[in-house]
Amino acid sequence: MKQFIKGLLCLCVLVLSGCATVNFESPKLSVVSVGMVSADVFSQQFRIRLHVSNPNDRDLPIKGIEYKLFLQGDSFAEGLSNQPFLVPALGEAEFDTVVRTNFMSSIGRMLSKLNSSDDGKVQYAFVGTVLLSKGVLRKIPFSEQGMVDLSIKK
Repeated sequence: MKQFIKGLLCLCVLVLSGCATVNFESPKLSVVSVGMVSADVFSQQFRIRLHVSNPNDRDLPIKGIEYKLFLQGDSFAEGLSNQPFLVPALGEAEFDTVVRTNFMSSIGRMLSKLNSSDDGKVQYAFVGTVLLSKGVLRKIPFSEQGMVDLSIKK
């Protein structure tokens, strides 16, 4: 009988915690800037500035972000940003992540498209998963698109 009551209580807790995530909205992630940090023939290093907007009425304790970044339709970078940070309820946060690429040919294509652009902006697609450090919901998928300035200078 005690086992049954414990099981019933556990089930109630799970149901109630599940109800708390029903009205949860995915955070909005956008690329603010992409700037080259260093480059040689074999690899390039870029600093990507990201903006996170939390539309929810509770804090988002982010422990990392798994992502793929596409610039001008070409795969540019993918990886895991494991810098933990907190996005306040109904708030925003920005952070930098550094990525290494070895896609010299795609960078060349992207730069040629950038040179033909009037405003110096490139189209991006940013997809992946936000990893939370606590709560019932631990992985939140995202997919965002937009335009971003590309800085080739350090």
